[in-house]
Amino acid sequence: MTEARAITAAEAPAIEPGSKRAWLLACRPATLTAAATPVAVGTACCVAENSFALWPALAALFGAMFLQIGSNFANDVFDYEKGADTEARLGPTRAVQSGLLQPSAVRRGMVVVFGLASVFGAYLTWVAGPAVIAIGIASIVCAIAYTGGPYPLGYHGLGDVFVMIFFGFVAVCGTALVQAGSVPALAWYCAVPVGALATNILVVNNVRDQATDVLAGKRTLPVRFGRRAGIAEYGLMLALAYGTPLMLFVRDQAPVSVLLPWVTLPGALILWRRVATQRGEALNPTLVLTAKLLFGFGLCFAVGISRGN
Repeated sequence: MTEARAITAAEAPAIEPGSKRAWLLACRPATLTAAATPVAVGTACCVAENSFALWPALAALFGAMFLQIGSNFANDVFDYEKGADTEARLGPTRAVQSGLLQPSAVRRGMVVVFGLASVFGAYLTWVAGPAVIAIGIASIVCAIAYTGGPYPLGYHGLGDVFVMIFFGFVAVCGTALVQAGSVPALAWYCAVPVGALATNILVVNNVRDQATDVLAGKRTLPVRFGRRAGIAEYGLMLALAYGTPLMLFVRDQAPVSVLLPWVTLPGALILWRRVATQRGEALNPTLVLTAKLLFGFGLCFAVGISRGN
């Protein structure tokens, strides 16, 4: 998704090709908060339902992180090979595009980290049953298919759907499943705001890259329907995110503490305005802050949900 402090093109030459710093750049460490947030929320649902289990929760966390890194590697190499990452790139530097890592090396790294994710998946399968196998295979396949394969999801305007499903429902409900043995109704509701705010990270990317995505053949929502569609989508995702806690409280499905994420609403509205008024590289800080919004909202949401226990 994005770096908390992106390495710019001017700084990239200071990184030795093939070095540990180059691999760290390719891992995109700040995106791990996007992997950790749904696990935190799913775990909070289990705390509220008196079904928390420490070791499955930790396994879910590390498995999600390795899946995120593998997805980052796939995105890095496949976007380069398809011509989406060029010298005209407006976002943070990519390891393959900048020559810091060879495509073949990143492909091997992708296999390794997906293998590590599978180790945690094997443990979770032993704990929670074969449903975890289906979740794991689907997650790896879609992580690769997002930018790779004969029908890359991100190039056909399906990236938003992919993020909502996997960063929201699969990650939150999957975390609850491996701890509780089933998915409580609360987890399905709580997956909505997590997936919505994760989707908004992609929305900022798509709005920023509208012009270059046209040249790369990416058919994102802003490419298909214009910049205003992306701005409207950002607002809709915010409405889903902040409306869900209110709905849970009004329907008496969670205590008043579930409204804790609303403390982040003023910042969210400022970000929406920036998406509507800024263009090009000026949106990079907004991208970073949207990722931080997901993390901050998610932590507040997790605390608010778990207080119901």
